Amino acid sequence: MSNVVITGGGLCGSLLGAYLATFCRDVKVLEKRSDLRLGNAEAGRSINLALSRRGMAALELIGLKDELKQISIPMPVRALHQKDGTINYVPYSGREGEYINSISRTGLNALLLDSLERNDNVSVEFEAEAVEVDFKNNGLSYRVQGGQKHISYDYLFGTDGAASAVRRNLYNQPFFSYSFQQDFLDYGYKELHIDPLPDGGFAIEKNALHIWPRGHLMMIALPNLDGSFTMTLFLPLKGNDSFEYIDRECGITAYFQKHFQDVLSKIPTLESQYARNPVSNLGTIKCSPWSDKNVCLLGDAAHAITPFYGQGMNCAFEDVLELSRYITKAGDLSPRVIYEFQKQRKVNTDAIADLAIDNFYEMRDHTANPVFLRKRQMETMLEKLYPDYFSKYSMVTFRNDISYHEAMIKGRKQDEWLMNYCEKNEVVESNFEKIYDELKLTLSQVD
Repeated sequence: MSNVVITGGGLCGSLLGAYLATFCRDVKVLEKRSDLRLGNAEAGRSINLALSRRGMAALELIGLKDELKQISIPMPVRALHQKDGTINYVPYSGREGEYINSISRTGLNALLLDSLERNDNVSVEFEAEAVEVDFKNNGLSYRVQGGQKHISYDYLFGTDGAASAVRRNLYNQPFFSYSFQQDFLDYGYKELHIDPLPDGGFAIEKNALHIWPRGHLMMIALPNLDGSFTMTLFLPLKGNDSFEYIDRECGITAYFQKHFQDVLSKIPTLESQYARNPVSNLGTIKCSPWSDKNVCLLGDAAHAITPFYGQGMNCAFEDVLELSRYITKAGDLSPRVIYEFQKQRKVNTDAIADLAIDNFYEMRDHTANPVFLRKRQMETMLEKLYPDYFSKYSMVTFRNDISYHEAMIKGRKQDEWLMNYCEKNEVVESNFEKIYDELKLTLSQVD
């Protein structure tokens, strides 16, 4: 029976703590922010979350299923808002019952914290920020109001986000060999909102992830339970049509009149929202190793990714699920289990980071492309006709029996073949059997 300390009580840390509590003696979770269940959640920086199969499979570790249905909204389609005002509804899958779920970050985190604290051997301390790790003596110092505290551990897990203090301490050890890569897009994002209708209804389609593709810029919107939508505006930081351009030249209302006229009337408080909410950066972190003996990084601390595949949270949750499989196989938590977990897991988190960047350009540029729309139409029909056919998106989102890396390799090859076909041909159902056979042959040649 081990004494475990987890730095970070967000989504990944709360799930990890609730899982480890089932067999560890004591679990202590340190969260640098105040308790969001008291109404202190940070506003203006949260991209709504898209919960999909990988994340749901991990949440089943702690018995969360029915509760998730109460705080999520199914989204079976993308609603693509073209500049001329037309809307294309593109299903995510051709199979029945496959959809992603819009879920509030705050609502899900609150649910996980409640589940965590139901364990008698768990304690959570808020406004407690990890500062220094004493790896030799298995000790952690953390900052609280009025000073510092110290705690010992048998195992330490850093789930404290992209700016992880545990990772910083791990990599600052003398003679510790590591690699660290942090890349930022020259784009940022800003949160906006569409309010509910006066009767509490939804101003646009409820059960869809909405996208306004505009070439070098883009906006998305996800539904909330109260009838509102959380919108995220993705723009270049500088240059043509950028955040800098809005602030220095035209103002946000004129910008929306030019690029997003169809939604402008639905955001009467656009000016005040834009002024109030900050611009945030979009970056990727790849690093190695994630562990040293009895210390391990998970989630964004190990592999921060951009949000364009909706897999950041799902990937972090799958970290916990994968770790649990190694623990189950070995019979207990150990440094060897941690080492084997991170050794196997990194190739998959690198893959989803790369796929997220790919999807940024797909959502921004290609969703307004007729060839891309024909490709999606074809993929939807193939999934209806052939149960063993999965698009790249479906491999990532609706399956958890195929790794991110395998989905990337197979999906890219499949996409290349389909785009080439759709550039030269119309989508004709009588050709689908031949297309399906060609795709099977193509994928059989992928290592």
